[in-house]
Amino acid sequence: MLKIRRIEPFYTKRDGDHLKLVFAYQYFSILKDDELFHFIPVEGKEIIINLQTLQIENLSDVFVFQKSSRFIRLPLYQLLLVSNIHDHLQKILEDLELSTETKRAQNNINEETAQLVIEMEDMNRLRMIDYALDHKDQQMFEQLMDDGNGT
Repeated sequence: MLKIRRIEPFYTKRDGDHLKLVFAYQYFSILKDDELFHFIPVEGKEIIINLQTLQIENLSDVFVFQKSSRFIRLPLYQLLLVSNIHDHLQKILEDLELSTETKRAQNNINEETAQLVIEMEDMNRLRMIDYALDHKDQQMFEQLMDDGNGT
């Protein structure tokens, strides 16, 4: 059995319901009989995952690994069968999901902050109107009323 030593996408790209994990030199390596082989992108270089079904769609792509002058060529379906790659892919998907949730939460915070600023500005404007009325400052009152009407 092969063991995945390192699998880190060079970059990921979400395209609709598909996630592409693209690999480059030094980002993907396997152990076979205690020998370390490094991925080389001469044939297949990406894993395409359908995010709806969580199925890998490019099972026939061939991944090539090298150690000095020796090469191992493995179709992706075989790599899935004879290694622990599932564990690593699951971790990558979980990290991606957490990253997406974090971005969504940050967007929600930004929207809430913007709404609070608008509410505080409105409250301040009302206080300024009260101040103008209390001090019988007609010019300030008219200016605040004009600003509130969008003119």
